[in-house]
Amino acid sequence: QVQLVESGGGLVQAGGSLRLSCAGSARTFSTYTMGWFRQAPGKEREFVAGRSWSGVTTYYSDSVKGRSTISRDNAKNTVYLQMNSLKPEDTAVYYCAAKSGSTVPTTSSGYIYWGQGTQVTVSS
Repeated sequence: QVQLVESGGGLVQAGGSLRLSCAGSARTFSTYTMGWFRQAPGKEREFVAGRSWSGVTTYYSDSVKGRSTISRDNAKNTVYLQMNSLKPEDTAVYYCAAKSGSTVPTTSSGYIYWGQGTQVTVSS
């Protein structure tokens, strides 16, 4: 069982940056592959970024590639999503998710544990 708590969302102007954090509760957090998803009003939840527990595999969606970085600090049981050059279309609730194993799914069905989400709003 893993409990995930996101933080770091907020209101930012277009072109600005935010770093989202996701703190996990499991002692074996370092063995979980982590993902970030987002959901805008009226839209389906979409994959943003994922990183395997080892860090060997990292994926980004085309919409954030080159502007975002997923990283993790296993000593702190925390995964981060650094987002730069934010655009109004990045506005959404951002969720972190976890799964066991080394594969990095890009669909929400591939993850077992989810946080409650943190709101990111980018003003134009």
